[in-house]
Amino acid sequence: MDLSKVLNKDQRKSIMDAILTPFSWGYGAGVWMRNTAFDMGVLQEQEFEVPVVSVGNITVGGTGKTPHVEYIIEALYRHYRIGVLSRGYKRKTKGFILASENMTPRDIGDEPYQIYHKFGDLITLAVCEKRRKGIRELLRINPDINLILLDDGFQHRYVKPKVNIVLIDYNRLPFDDKLLPLGTLREPAGNMTRRCDMIVVTKCPTDLNAMDIRIVKKRLSNLNLLNYQKVFFSNIQYADPVSVFPVQSPQLTSLQWLHDDDAVLCLTGIATPKPLVRYLRQFRASVKVMHFDDHHFFTRRDFTDIFRVYKELEGKRKFIITTEKDAVRIMNNPYYPPTKRNCIYYIPMRVAFLKPAEGLSFIDELVDKIENQTAEPISTNDDY
Repeated sequence: MDLSKVLNKDQRKSIMDAILTPFSWGYGAGVWMRNTAFDMGVLQEQEFEVPVVSVGNITVGGTGKTPHVEYIIEALYRHYRIGVLSRGYKRKTKGFILASENMTPRDIGDEPYQIYHKFGDLITLAVCEKRRKGIRELLRINPDINLILLDDGFQHRYVKPKVNIVLIDYNRLPFDDKLLPLGTLREPAGNMTRRCDMIVVTKCPTDLNAMDIRIVKKRLSNLNLLNYQKVFFSNIQYADPVSVFPVQSPQLTSLQWLHDDDAVLCLTGIATPKPLVRYLRQFRASVKVMHFDDHHFFTRRDFTDIFRVYKELEGKRKFIITTEKDAVRIMNNPYYPPTKRNCIYYIPMRVAFLKPAEGLSFIDELVDKIENQTAEPISTNDDY
């Protein structure tokens, strides 16, 4: 039976909430037991002599971890010898792997691949599911590393960071959210203020005003935010389109050149495509969207479907526009048709921080926390 023909949207949501609530309670109990085990020392956290900065979140879906990691690298690589460790989500390999030029997103994951190819030898980047083992391997391979960036490390409590940065999406603030699978929270919102050192509210609108900032900070203070836990606000800035594949004469070097009779197919495989879609729809061309799951590896059939939709677009000129993260998977994909390389572009994105009304900037605050006295390492041979 098709419930959509019998029940309205609110009724269907009520039924799904009733079904998922017991699972959410069970998940929450598991999270509570695990965190309590760490808090009581039953499960042991390890600190390292080299300061570790974790960039993580408390929700599933995109909060902008990768561009914020890139922002930190860009600001600090001249002052620190940086090692970057990621799990390498959705890679087709296992264990510790040190990034190198001949690797693909399937080897190390799309986000680590993107970071490595932006910064190359300026950083030492590796992927490993077991973060303690990964950090030890990074330091063994390059003993000169004096700062570790841990990607998505907030829930990985076997490593105790020197600085714990938590990102929350301005458009999906966690205050009224619920635990998985009923909502998107990986753990209760209150845990954020119990363990973090810095909070970044990401993907803020460009016209965010002082009143909006005060409202968010007020709601965070209701989670017992402490004085040392600083809150910052950032947004995403998009650059001009770049051809995914090397072409001699790119047809689209600025979205301002799009006309009313042009058509764009927005192709995404990320967690939250809406900001890019909204951005593209500010321009004159018509926009159609094809969305796949986050970190999706496109198949031959996917490209058949994509170019069928592309062919059906009504436009004098037609383009495919995708994200930077999707582009690294597409450019390494053997199923992408070679004859279609001149029609696909990606939009580079970078982070910009709003200037705080008082106190240090985000990077100055981060460096201040990094430079505080580093804890003595705890000796352990466990690999987690």
